[in-house]
Amino acid sequence: MLGEGILKGLAETAKNFAGSFVSKERLTTVEYPEERIAPVEAARVFPFLIYDGSDWEKGMRCVACQICEKECPPKCIYIEKSKDKKPDFVGKPQIYPAKFDIDISVCMSCQICVEVCPFEAIKMDNEFELATDDRFGGLLLDRKQLAKPNEYYHKIHPTEAAAVDAKLAEEKAKAEAKAKADAAAKAKTAADAAAKAASAPKTPEGGTGTPTSEATKPPEPAAKSTPKTEGGD
Repeated sequence: MLGEGILKGLAETAKNFAGSFVSKERLTTVEYPEERIAPVEAARVFPFLIYDGSDWEKGMRCVACQICEKECPPKCIYIEKSKDKKPDFVGKPQIYPAKFDIDISVCMSCQICVEVCPFEAIKMDNEFELATDDRFGGLLLDRKQLAKPNEYYHKIHPTEAAAVDAKLAEEKAKAEAKAKADAAAKAKTAADAAAKAASAPKTPEGGTGTPTSEATKPPEPAAKSTPKTEGGD
């Protein structure tokens, strides 16, 4: 029948329209801000920086590689490298960001910074209530404002955070195993060198062990003395 598909589509639309007024599952409107809908795990708004432990500055994962700054399409990230270094999550000394700013008035929430970060240091937040009357300073977030603990990351993105932690733990275990293997190899090399030195022939007492050219020269004949004549000078 001509137009049967159109009629089925209209019927489905009418069914959903009517159901939205009576079905509790379809009543998605809430009295905000008194009522709130919990954001889904995949929700993303603006980036934040992850740190491990209780100290946001010492535990920050970011090593100021500046990849996110270079890849950011609207160029809303600004990073300054530190002059010194601190240990990262595997104990390797790394540079850290002395300055890390994000202008959220420019950020387009594209998540490219998250995708390109090799250290799992920057992730997307789901906090959206960021309105302010300060047009410039209030929308420019520094590293202290951006820093949030790993526990917060687990709270808003539990599945993703668990996978990231497993990956970082595996990398740390590999680094520790490599360090142990290197230490064992160095110890073995030192032990072999000591054993070789102990088995080497000892130098005879009073000599160097290898005769020199002076020592192998034949002795020179003694000079003959001329006998004095009686009555001579």
